[in-house]
Amino acid sequence: MLGVKKGVKLAFNITKTFPILEKSLFYRQIRQDLIASNIANADTPFYKSRDIRFEEALKAQEDKLYNKDKKLKLAKTSPMHLESKDEDKYKPIVFFRDGHLARNDGNSVDIDVEMSEMAKNAIAYKATVAAIKKDIEIFNAVIEYSKNI
Repeated sequence: MLGVKKGVKLAFNITKTFPILEKSLFYRQIRQDLIASNIANADTPFYKSRDIRFEEALKAQEDKLYNKDKKLKLAKTSPMHLESKDEDKYKPIVFFRDGHLARNDGNSVDIDVEMSEMAKNAIAYKATVAAIKKDIEIFNAVIEYSKNI
C-alpha cells in the first residue's frame, strides 16, 4: 500500500480520509484478484463465482473516524479491564455470487458479468489512486507554501 510494508503504519495521516482511501485501495486489489480467479476458473466444473463486499466495512470505518458511531462505549474503570473488540464489522465479506444460472457442469461463472465487474473495479481503483494523489499534492502544497511564511 503506497510503498508501506504490511503492518507498518505511517507516523501521521495526511488527511482524515487517507486511511479509508488506503483501505479501499487494498480491498479493490483483493476484488480484482477474486474476479481474475473467477475468469481463470470459467471452465472448472462446480466452481462458484466469488466476490467481495467491502463497502459496509469502509462505511463503518468512516463512521468511527468521524465519530458517527452511535454505539455506547464500555466504561473502563480499572486498568485490569480488557479492551473491547469491534474488529468484525471492519472486515470485508467474501461471498458467492448468486443470480447466475449454473451450466450443466455446475459452474456459475458468467464471463460477461466478470469482465464488466473487472472494468468497474479498475475504474474505481484508478479513481481511488487519483484521490490519494490529490491528498498528497495538497499536503505538499501546504508544506511548500508554509516555507514562505
